Amino acid sequence: MKNKLLTALFIIALVLFLITVSIGLPIYCRFLYYIQINTLNLTEKTGWSYDVIKTAYDEVLNFCTLAWVTEFSAGALKFSESGAAHFADCKVLFNLNLYVMICSAAAVLTLLILHKCKIIKILKIKGHAAYFWAATAAVALPVLLVIIVAIVGFDRAFVAFHSIFFPGKSNWIFNFKTDEIILVMPQEFFMNCVIIIAAGLVTLSAALILIDVLLRHKEKNAYRKTLS
Repeated sequence: MKNKLLTALFIIALVLFLITVSIGLPIYCRFLYYIQINTLNLTEKTGWSYDVIKTAYDEVLNFCTLAWVTEFSAGALKFSESGAAHFADCKVLFNLNLYVMICSAAAVLTLLILHKCKIIKILKIKGHAAYFWAATAAVALPVLLVIIVAIVGFDRAFVAFHSIFFPGKSNWIFNFKTDEIILVMPQEFFMNCVIIIAAGLVTLSAALILIDVLLRHKEKNAYRKTLS
């Protein structure tokens, strides 16, 4: 019973780790935004230089991701108190994602070490390693997300997302005249963030599934050799 519970805990922790790492990709890999400054033609659309846009984005992300940055700023771009308040809400969510990522990674690593030391046993389920089932569960999420977006449309999904994670608030609806940062973070950028998260989750999950399949195939071949 103990090993069954610990195996379930391992699967849950690994699913959370895969999800939070994938969410972290567009947050912490800033070069993914820098590329979009050109691909989305933000300099031509806004009239601001590459450096002005990059600095504005960097300062916003510094506020959202760095605990010691407590004052919101957006470079040379104008912002309102309402806009700054929304990014303060984003900071809470970004930090929550980071904490879950660290805690889930610690849980996965601890359980793997205990398993390797034979103090506990992470069980196989129907012949597959526990990480196979974690990856299978995780990869189902972007598939479900794509289905939902395809059914309701990105605009509705975008509104629903903010209604769920920022309940009772409307400060995420920006006026570009008072919060110029929204001009360099258009809807296409957020759509690309969703694609990056989904692609990251699928890639990580597929890698774990492939490892399990290859190891299982290797074990079967080794077993056949012992019989021959």
